[in-house]
Amino acid sequence: MNASDASPPSRHAGLLRLVAVAAAVFLLTFSLVPLYRIACEKVFGVRLERGPGAQAGTGTASTRRTVRVEFDGGVNSQLPWAFHPEQLTMDVVPGELTEALYFARNDGKTAIVGSAVPSVAPARASGYFSKTECFCFTAQTLQAGEKRDMPVRFIVDPDLPPEIRTITLSYTFYKNDALSARLAPAAVPADAHAAP
Repeated sequence: MNASDASPPSRHAGLLRLVAVAAAVFLLTFSLVPLYRIACEKVFGVRLERGPGAQAGTGTASTRRTVRVEFDGGVNSQLPWAFHPEQLTMDVVPGELTEALYFARNDGKTAIVGSAVPSVAPARASGYFSKTECFCFTAQTLQAGEKRDMPVRFIVDPDLPPEIRTITLSYTFYKNDALSARLAPAAVPADAHAAP
């Protein structure tokens, strides 16, 4: 008799535990989303989209935000060129296509091919800085004494972290020995005809 009397309360207690576990899992599931968002944004610095309303809000905010882009340029000691940016700084609106100009002049006595190597600082900003057109995409040939404006078109991604307020775009031109050597044979026949 005692065994049958003990059975109903244990079933009742088991059922209560099952309901309590189900309610705890239900609450945990709903709390995971805000906890995940807080962990991403506060701990890892990753911004998550919050739906159509928030996206519209960030779009308007990005049109008011400006980022300072600083320009720098130089040449390797083996390259007798003058090379520098036409503007030292520019305030750009993230998401808008922007154009900047660099100036190059061949101070050498022969035609030379140069290749530009770009860099973006801080390194963290490089993933948010896209060049759509750039003289660095191909080797550049300048005749002796030739001057040229070299444009670069770029877009700063609106998702650039807000703590990055300044980006430096820098280029270094190097002499492309292989391509410059190909120009030399064209000059040899002219020299050969000049000799008696």
